[in-house]
Amino acid sequence: MTDFWALLLAGIASGALNSVGGGGTFVALPALVSAGLSPVTANASSTVALLPGALSSAWAYRGEIVPVGTTTNRSLTSMSLLGGGVGAGLLLALPAATFDAAVPWLLAFATAVLAVGRPVSRLLRTTSGHPLDLGPRSVLAGQFVLAVYGGYFGGAVGIMMLALWSVGLGLDAAVGNPMRVAQLAAIYTPAAALFLIAGEVLADPIPLTAVLVGALLGGYVGAHLARRLPAPLLRAIVLTTAVTMTVLYFNRG
Repeated sequence: MTDFWALLLAGIASGALNSVGGGGTFVALPALVSAGLSPVTANASSTVALLPGALSSAWAYRGEIVPVGTTTNRSLTSMSLLGGGVGAGLLLALPAATFDAAVPWLLAFATAVLAVGRPVSRLLRTTSGHPLDLGPRSVLAGQFVLAVYGGYFGGAVGIMMLALWSVGLGLDAAVGNPMRVAQLAAIYTPAAALFLIAGEVLADPIPLTAVLVGALLGGYVGAHLARRLPAPLLRAIVLTTAVTMTVLYFNRG
């Protein structure tokens, strides 16, 4: 029972983090691994568990979603759905040892994006004096690549989307956050469906249920609290968690 409540709290934290700035995977994945799931199953389970929270956050943000440049919402969402399914397929098709070996490096990469993504975006925009003004095709291509990554692993994929839109189109992170949450839900949807059909996430439903319920609550509440909490504090919490988990996974490896 103690484990259930711990996983529930981890789910609440994951859902809240995803709704306000990203980084929920850094909490959900280690929590599920600690519950005894293999890294591949834990990663798949975290995607399934975080989907309802992403959907509830997207619903809370529904009136604030703005287009990304001249790219239509439908085409952007289509790329997220397609890429998320491809990434999930890769996770299931590739040997488990490949993911086990890649996890610390994926965490390290995602942590680096969290740490320097926004400063680098600002530096590039300041140096050039204007955004890159990417066309719809470039935006969609970038979205597909990020969605594949999100379906396979997912750590910091929301931060990467905001960085792409900021550098490429000059979209403000606060304005783009509702769309980030919506696209995160789109990436998770086909991945979660594939994991439920072909994965082993239902072999041990209790950890999955605990994180899922928590993420659902955290996602909805987090979306409403996003405007009230200091963004630097939230980023500091996410980054601290990411660095800690990365170090632990390298030591475990």
